Amino acid sequence: MKVMVIGGGGREHALVWRIGQSPMVDSVAVTDDNPGFPSEAATVTGDPVAWATANGVGLVVVGPEAPLADGVADRLRAAGVPVLGPSASAAQLESSKAFAKAFMDRHQIPTAAWSVHSDRDSARAAISGPCVVKADGLAAGKGVIVADTAEEALAAVDEVFSGRFGAAGARVVVEERLTGPELSVIALCDGERVVPLMPCRDHKRRFDNDAGPNTGGMGAVCPPADASAALVEQVVADVLAPTVAGMAAEGSPFRGVLYAGLMLTPDGPKVLEFNVRFGDPECQPLMMMADEDLVPWFLAAAEGRLPGGRIRWRPGVACCVVMVSGGYPGAYPKGVAITGVPDPSDDLVVFTAGARERDGQLVTSGGRVLGVTGWGADFPAARDRAYAAVSAIQFEGAGWRSDIGSTTP
Repeated sequence: MKVMVIGGGGREHALVWRIGQSPMVDSVAVTDDNPGFPSEAATVTGDPVAWATANGVGLVVVGPEAPLADGVADRLRAAGVPVLGPSASAAQLESSKAFAKAFMDRHQIPTAAWSVHSDRDSARAAISGPCVVKADGLAAGKGVIVADTAEEALAAVDEVFSGRFGAAGARVVVEERLTGPELSVIALCDGERVVPLMPCRDHKRRFDNDAGPNTGGMGAVCPPADASAALVEQVVADVLAPTVAGMAAEGSPFRGVLYAGLMLTPDGPKVLEFNVRFGDPECQPLMMMADEDLVPWFLAAAEGRLPGGRIRWRPGVACCVVMVSGGYPGAYPKGVAITGVPDPSDDLVVFTAGARERDGQLVTSGGRVLGVTGWGADFPAARDRAYAAVSAIQFEGAGWRSDIGSTTP
């Protein structure tokens, strides 16, 4: 079978790495350049739907959210190509935070109190203290501002309506600020059934001790020590299964990857956000922790026939540390030479994200450059493996957090 992966970041490198190990897969095709992709991978040219049909692709896995919001899964299904990714209608769970919040209210899915605003004055009037301010649309993981004071929240409203996030900031969602540890539970869904993956915890703030601005993600651990199997099943029962049932009842069956970003509050898990694809960087440790071929599961979800049971996972823990360019998430240089990247092994893989090859040299090309992912029999071993590799990799201005997995955001 030929599999196409849409996207070219660290998440997609991890997906291509894992998919390429499947005995079901003869070849992998990719839509973007990434120096971590195998040299034999075919490069998709032109429209991916036309390419998939012309080249006999048996499964498409969509990495980023933007193509899903634009309807690529709808077009692939209409062409008869199985695709792991929801329709544009179902992708509104991520592409519109106001849609997601209203959906959760309709289906009694636990989440923070909220309001939505189309103008600056209305949004400012809704703020009286600490809260969360969100651009309604897709903002590459940077449209959420967690405000510690009313003054910070008011400034965040001004920032969103200033045009920084483009059309994504045409509306603002103001949310109650919840407290507790965060947790990510990602599941494969086939329109009716839900198969949860191993839980993860990512770290969005730029600096140690969860300080600084939100980013696309500075690292992730899988599984965190406080995420029991019983907790995951509770999230399935209270969040994931009702979401899939609700989408089907509203005429938008969800086939693909459903990500619930949760706060573990004193009143139980509550949804902070939905994503409609694998998280980045959560995908990297997840792919390292899989202990069986995932392609049959991906294909079954795409075709609406997920089996019973659960996916088998490797014992131990995986820890991903994201190395970023100097200045990230603000302005940063590109084209900086990278050295010291180790070869992949059973307990370490460096996934490339914001990096490219130039004249045979690996150089930076984005803010989040590498996802250094180590495995160990326990968390300390996994952390030590990842950070040992981080210390060996060098590029001018390189930054990273030193506490991935050691704190509970």
